[in-house]
Amino acid sequence: MTIFYFALIITLVLNLWTIINSIFLIPLQPSKKWKGNHKVSLLVPLRNEESQVEGLIASLKKITYPNLEILLLDDHSEDDTYSMLLDRIQGDERFSVYKGKDLPEGWNGKVHACHQLSKLAEGDFYLFLDADARVAPSVIERSLATMIHQDAAMLSGFPHYPNNHFLSHMLVPLQHMVVQLHLPLMVANFTKKPMFTAACGIFIIVEKNAYEDIGGHESVKNSLVEDVHLARLFKENGYKMILVNITSSVLSYMYDRPEETWEGFKKNTYTGLGRSMVLVIFLSIFYAVVFLLPAGLLVAGLIEANWLLVLPYLLTVTFKMWVDARTGHPLWLSLMIPVSVLLLIMMMISSMSVHIKGQRYQWKGRSYE
Repeated sequence: MTIFYFALIITLVLNLWTIINSIFLIPLQPSKKWKGNHKVSLLVPLRNEESQVEGLIASLKKITYPNLEILLLDDHSEDDTYSMLLDRIQGDERFSVYKGKDLPEGWNGKVHACHQLSKLAEGDFYLFLDADARVAPSVIERSLATMIHQDAAMLSGFPHYPNNHFLSHMLVPLQHMVVQLHLPLMVANFTKKPMFTAACGIFIIVEKNAYEDIGGHESVKNSLVEDVHLARLFKENGYKMILVNITSSVLSYMYDRPEETWEGFKKNTYTGLGRSMVLVIFLSIFYAVVFLLPAGLLVAGLIEANWLLVLPYLLTVTFKMWVDARTGHPLWLSLMIPVSVLLLIMMMISSMSVHIKGQRYQWKGRSYE
C-alpha cells in the first residue's frame, strides 16, 4: 500500500497546486473597458494554407475594432493560398496581401515572414496571428484593455483547440495542462523574470515601440520556438509580458491530419525544452510517476475489485478536467490522460532523437536544425 499512498499524496498535491496556480492565469478584460483608438496592425503569415483561407478571412472580416489594418503575407506557398486570399478579401479595404521574399540563410521561415510583415505595418500595436486561428469580433479591444490594465508590452495565450482527429485530441490540449502544471503563473505574470514565461505564436500582440526596442523577430531569426524567445527578450529588456486565458475569444484548427500533428510537435518539443536530454529524461520519469502510476493502480484495482486503488487515477482525471473546463475542451479528454501522457513521453523522445541523430526537423517543405 506504500505505492498507493505515495500516488495518492502526489495526485492530491497535483490538484491543489493546479487550482491555486490557475488563479493567476489572467482573463481578458471586457471590451467596454477599452477607450483608446490606437492603430492596430493584424499580421498573418501563410504558407500552404489554402484549407484555412476561407475560415480565416471570414473570421477577420467580423472584427469590430475600427482603427485596423490587416496584412497577409504569402510565404512562397506551393498551393492556391495567394489566389484564394485575393479572392476572399474583395471589397474590404482593411486587407492587403503581399508575397514574401526569399528565405535568407539562418532564418526560420515563419520568423522571416513575421519580420517582413512588421516592416510593412503602420500600427501602434502588432497582432501576430496564425492562419489556423479564428477570433471573436471583439478580441482586439479585449486584448488592448488587458494590456493597458496590466501595464504589459506583450500579451499571448493558448487558444481553444477544436480538434478533429484522435492524435490532436490527445496532444494539442496538453499545452494548457503543461503550462498550468509547470509554470508558476504568479511569477510569470507579475514579475519580469525571463526564466518564468510562456507564449503561443498562434496569438501574440505587442506594443510596437517595445517590439522594435528588443529587435523584433530579427532578434530570434533562427528560433523554432520564437514565441517563447520573444517573450523572454521582452522581460530581459524590462518590459512586462503576460500570459492570458484567451480560449473564449480565440480558437485554432492547429493540425488537419495526424501526421501533421506529429511532425509539428516533433519540430518544437525538444527545442522548447532547451534541447536538454536531462530535462527529457526527468520529465519522462516525472510524468510516468504522476500519471502512469495511477493508471497502473487503476488496472490493479479493477482486477482485485479494490476500488480504493482507483482513487489516484480519479484525481489525475479531476486535475485534467479542471484544466479542460477552464479552457473549453471536452471533459471526456480527462479520462484519457494516461494515453495523452504516454504519447507526450513518446513525442519528447522522438523529438530528441532527431537532434541526437544529427537529422533535421521537417515542416511545410522546409528543414531546420
